[in-house]
Amino acid sequence: MADSYVSVTNADPLVVPVKSAVVYAAMEKSLFLGGELIPVVNAPNGVLQVPELASVTATSIAGGGITTDVGITNPADTKNTITCDLIAARSVSRDLGNIDPMEIGRMLGMSVAKAFDQTVYTALNSATASTVDSFPMTVDAVFDAVAQIRGAGETGPLVGVVNPTAAKELLKAIGTAAYAGSDQFQAEALRSGALGSIGGTQFFVSSLIDTANTSGYIMGTEAARIAMQKNVDVEIGRRTEAVGNDVVASLMAAVGLVDATRAVKLINV
Repeated sequence: MADSYVSVTNADPLVVPVKSAVVYAAMEKSLFLGGELIPVVNAPNGVLQVPELASVTATSIAGGGITTDVGITNPADTKNTITCDLIAARSVSRDLGNIDPMEIGRMLGMSVAKAFDQTVYTALNSATASTVDSFPMTVDAVFDAVAQIRGAGETGPLVGVVNPTAAKELLKAIGTAAYAGSDQFQAEALRSGALGSIGGTQFFVSSLIDTANTSGYIMGTEAARIAMQKNVDVEIGRRTEAVGNDVVASLMAAVGLVDATRAVKLINV
């Protein structure tokens, strides 16, 4: 009679599964909640007022012997009100099965951050349209958009966000002989895949931009504001009737485009 050995093929009830680290759905991190691209202002009561003053023309008085007061020129003011929205996701984790609520909460938190970034792109759709667009995206189109913003009087730092298709085309353009030896800019861009700074604009890539109509956006840091009542928070509370826990991720914030001339929408044409 042949020997009989114990293995997974004939004693599978003895095999206990080992849980690996959780693999979460591929999801980009928020570009805006950190406040680096668009300033974040705390709004404890959920409402932020952003005053905007129009430019005035100064008076030049030649020579000495001024005999009259300088004429009064009051700047026009505009009140921009941003009211925070509630963005939330909820799940219920039952005790049976011993599922870690924090693992569910992390996924919910990422979904809330993603939903907020989508509201930012919706707001940026009201930006001034680029006067010169191209599809596929070219470096020249970036220079044209930067010139358009600079022509409107914006001299501060600029940031740009483009979709992956536009980023791919820009990298292809950077890879041409025209950029060879350009102070290691070409080598670094092609090595890391990061667009870096083009035309004085620091670029980022987002998969959340509507690729059907828009390649991306370029804006000054004063173009918009984010009103923040409460940043992304994950709460776990006992839910007795479910014999488990409520897992809720929430964010109380909103974005407002304050000065549309400080931002340019890159349209696919």
